[in-house]
Amino acid sequence: MAAVPEGLEQHLEQVRAYRAELRESMAAVRTALSNTSAGGLSRQRVHAALVELARDLAEHVDLAERPDGLFQGVRAVPRLASAVDQLTAEHPTLLTDLQDYIGLLEGSDGIADVPAFRDEVARLLDRLVEHRRRGDDLIYEAFAVDIGGQD
Repeated sequence: MAAVPEGLEQHLEQVRAYRAELRESMAAVRTALSNTSAGGLSRQRVHAALVELARDLAEHVDLAERPDGLFQGVRAVPRLASAVDQLTAEHPTLLTDLQDYIGLLEGSDGIADVPAFRDEVARLLDRLVEHRRRGDDLIYEAFAVDIGGQD
C-alpha cells in the first residue's frame, strides 16, 4: 500500500463529492426510466437525466485521468497499473454509449421499442455501478482510503 501522495487528500474530497453526484445522476436515470406517462416513456425526463449523467461521468473521467488526477497517484503502485489501464479504457465506451442514448432521444423517430431501450440503459447503469465499485476497490487497495463506494 502506498502513502497518500501530497495534495491527494484534498483531491479525494473532490472525488467523493463528484462520486455522490454521479450516484445521484444514475438514480435519476433509473427513476426517469421507471416513470411512464400515458404515452409511454417520458423522453424529456429521461433525456434530461441522461444529459446530467453524461456531464457527471465526463467530470469523473477528468478527475481520474488528468495529469494531477486520481489515477496518477495509483499508477505509483506498479501492481495496480493494469487495473488503472482497464478502468481508463472503459471511459470512452461508457461516454459514447451515453451519448448514443441521448442521440436516440433527440432524434425525431422516437424510441421504437421502449422496453428494449429501458433494458439497454439499465445495463449501462449496471456497468457504471460495476466500474465505480472497481474504482473504489482500486483506490482502497492503493491507499486504504474509502472514497464512498456504496451503491
